[in-house]
Amino acid sequence: MTARVLVVDDVPANVKLMEARLSAEYFDVTTAQSGPEALALCERAECDIVLLDVMMPDMDGFEVCRKLKSNPLTHHIPVIMVTALDQPSDRVRGLEAGADDFLTKPVTDVALIARVRSLARLKMVTDELRLRALTSKEIGIESPEREAVAETGRHGRILIVDDRKSSYERVAATLSAEHTVDIETNPSEALFHAAEGNYDLLIVSLGLKDFDGLRLCSQVRSLDRTRNVPILAIAEADNNTRLVRGLEIGVNDYLLRPIDKNEMLARVRTQIKKKRYTERLRDNVQMSIEMAITDALTGLFNRRYMETHLATLVEQAAARGKPIAVLVVDIDYFKAVNDNHGHDAGDDVLREFALRIRKSIRNIDLACRYGGEEFVIVMPETDMAVATMVAERLRRRIASEPFAIQQGARNLEVTISIGIAARGDSGDNAAAILKRADTALYRAKRDGRNRVVPDAA
Repeated sequence: MTARVLVVDDVPANVKLMEARLSAEYFDVTTAQSGPEALALCERAECDIVLLDVMMPDMDGFEVCRKLKSNPLTHHIPVIMVTALDQPSDRVRGLEAGADDFLTKPVTDVALIARVRSLARLKMVTDELRLRALTSKEIGIESPEREAVAETGRHGRILIVDDRKSSYERVAATLSAEHTVDIETNPSEALFHAAEGNYDLLIVSLGLKDFDGLRLCSQVRSLDRTRNVPILAIAEADNNTRLVRGLEIGVNDYLLRPIDKNEMLARVRTQIKKKRYTERLRDNVQMSIEMAITDALTGLFNRRYMETHLATLVEQAAARGKPIAVLVVDIDYFKAVNDNHGHDAGDDVLREFALRIRKSIRNIDLACRYGGEEFVIVMPETDMAVATMVAERLRRRIASEPFAIQQGARNLEVTISIGIAARGDSGDNAAAILKRADTALYRAKRDGRNRVVPDAA
């Protein structure tokens, strides 16, 4: 795992030493000797991780970190503050400024490289989501960047996995002031508890009795339902080897005993803020996918999706020797609805019609808005006789229940015409079936509308 690391320090000797250590592990290293220079490099997206010295003239590391984390363009870049300051209050100050970690000089190579690699993995995932979110923004979905900058990291759901009462009671008492906290004292049950609880953070003691805490962390990372939940490990001060191993298998952060309460609160907020940001990014990606395949007005699948999946469903039916039917549905005299009552009334009719379609078909059926007032329903494992019965039931349901328009101020009588076709011989393809259903619909409209006409082929 490689990454572009920006080393920020006003002492050239320190920069060269850090550059040599990182380059030896095949990281691509960029350097800056001042806060403003570092901010400019980050805004140009020229780094993946920032190693930031605290003690610099003019603009210290705390101020640089605050500026990075308050800027929507740079707040997602992980920042590791490196300093000779070793008091808990200094770490808290750095974490509250937005730092992802705080390393105290002299920093060992093992700890440095493990932390950089861990954050590089997380940055890679975030970058992929951000790239997809840019596409979402282009189609009108609001970017989560500004929400992320304003996020406080409070009011989270936290699960503590610890079998030492004196330990988990102190941790829970501190965190309960800002979060909802659950405790699991049985490590064997912790994975199930975590999977069911919709947690924002897991806090795992690495000093569990008769159980390997790192094993639990690896299981959390391997399970789909908990893979994206951040893990904060708690370890003894002399447990560096296990902590490095933990970072390698997916632990996000750690605390050393004795635990400083303010540092714990700050690290917990940081992890919850990150989780909520990535969740917003994933939601944006999911929303953009849904917008690409669904009709915005009715919520049904759109024509592009239908055409692709109809071909797949017909091929599957042919391979299995199963029937498949296609209904093409048209709302009768829909143009008159728009002309006489306005396009808002027409939209009301389309939305209600889509809702009634959903209630009339099975989960395995595919309902799509084909265009305008025309809809297509694909019914796998359905022959012509059953499809005709379903179509007739839908036709009666539409005709017998008036449609409310203009926010319920008026009711409108609506009818539909339906053409049906089913898969015939083994050479029948999706386009041919759809064409025959459309021809049957034309006959239904020609013969007076408000009727179901099966394909005669």
